[in-house]
Amino acid sequence: MAHHLHAISAAVPEGRHAVMVLDRAGWHTTTKLPRLPNLTLLPLPAGSPELNPAEQVWQQLRDRSLANRCYDSYEQIVDACCDAWNAFTKIPGAIRSLCTRTWANLGANNGML
Repeated sequence: MAHHLHAISAAVPEGRHAVMVLDRAGWHTTTKLPRLPNLTLLPLPAGSPELNPAEQVWQQLRDRSLANRCYDSYEQIVDACCDAWNAFTKIPGAIRSLCTRTWANLGANNGML
């Protein structure tokens, strides 16, 4: 995670600041993470998966393809997950509609970002 944060920080243009929204995974909340001057870590409130865009995607995968199924092997699970993901990504605009937050784009639309 530290390597990832350094890579993001290096990609932020000079004079800009980035905010990275994180869930409460242990590797996102450890005090061992570097504090970088051009990057703010914003943890989501505990117990709020509806705010995490990745959780929205997982919910769609479960609802459309993965819920209420039994698998005979690990390979079947992996294949089902791959098939579900591939089918989901073929739906035009699906990821954008689940992961875009109007409030996050307001600054970009006003030339602030």
